[in-house]
Amino acid sequence: MCKAADYLSKDTAWCAGCGNFAIREALAEALAQLKLAPHRILLCSGIGQAAKIPHYLRVNGFNGLHGRALPPAVGAKIANTSLKVIVESGDGDTYGEGGNHFIHTIRRNPDLAHFVHNNQVYGLTKGQASPTSDEGMRTTIQTSGVILPAFNPLAVALVMGAGFVARCFSGEKEHLMTTMKQALEFRGYALIDILQPCVSFNKVNTYAWYKKRVYFPQQHEQTDWNAALTLAREWGDQIPLGIFYNVPRATFESRIPALAHDQTALGTRPFDPASLASIQNEFL
Repeated sequence: MCKAADYLSKDTAWCAGCGNFAIREALAEALAQLKLAPHRILLCSGIGQAAKIPHYLRVNGFNGLHGRALPPAVGAKIANTSLKVIVESGDGDTYGEGGNHFIHTIRRNPDLAHFVHNNQVYGLTKGQASPTSDEGMRTTIQTSGVILPAFNPLAVALVMGAGFVARCFSGEKEHLMTTMKQALEFRGYALIDILQPCVSFNKVNTYAWYKKRVYFPQQHEQTDWNAALTLAREWGDQIPLGIFYNVPRATFESRIPALAHDQTALGTRPFDPASLASIQNEFL
């Protein structure tokens, strides 16, 4: 059985104090507590500081293109349903470049956990505004302040039909770890938007800024969609954390005829090239 330290590589290239460290450690602890063997885990990402995480965990990893973490993850899950598939990327990679994949992955509802490191800037490319940057936020590019309202990923996920929707904060690592465990055990698409301060480029949404605002709602019913949407829309002086919605529905894999009654990995099923002869002959 692996301990949390067994999943962690020694070297990283993140800035000292980055929220990504706590996210990585929380995930390693969640994997250890769930007793998930490294060879049964696939971690997919796109491009960005958060997307470097497959290099910093001792599991199977795949780096996609910018905004393209979800398609290979979905494909891998269909090809081998026994894998525990995790997607991790930043807010820009997921909600900006990857916004179209984000929406349609929710529609499909594959059985994977999606952990978004949301620092409200593009950290890899030196702090430009991201889709989740607050209106009015000044950056080195948006010198007069962001002129657009922030994208609300949790509200979008709920409206699109996501079955597991949660918000965590990297400064509350124990809560993050337990929420990750629940997301990993959920059957279907599970989203955790993780508030993660960028100590180098975001001087507004700091640890202290979040500590003054984050709170855990009392007596929230996780099957109440309307209540979940109300929490998802709350942002400002108070920012709720926790699992807002938790209602499973049929997964994408269960709807695919080739997988519905046979969970054997597609890659290990017998294949006879002669069975395709009639199709190939059509091109002669």
